[in-house]
Amino acid sequence: MSRRCAVSGRGPLSGNKRSHSMHATRRKWNVNLQKATIMVDGKPKKVRVSARALRTLKKQSAI
Repeated sequence: MSRRCAVSGRGPLSGNKRSHSMHATRRKWNVNLQKATIMVDGKPKKVRVSARALRTLKKQSAI
């Protein structure tokens, strides 16, 4: 199971970890995935959604 948001398609980002001496080693920032039940084609479906996308969906459904 990949670390990818089912709604927005967001995935992990990579970059450098920097120590106090500025030595660079590679690291990864994973997406904050949450299991959520959302309506897909009128039927409830459990998907893994990023926390940001979940907030956006909740705001849009309140309108």
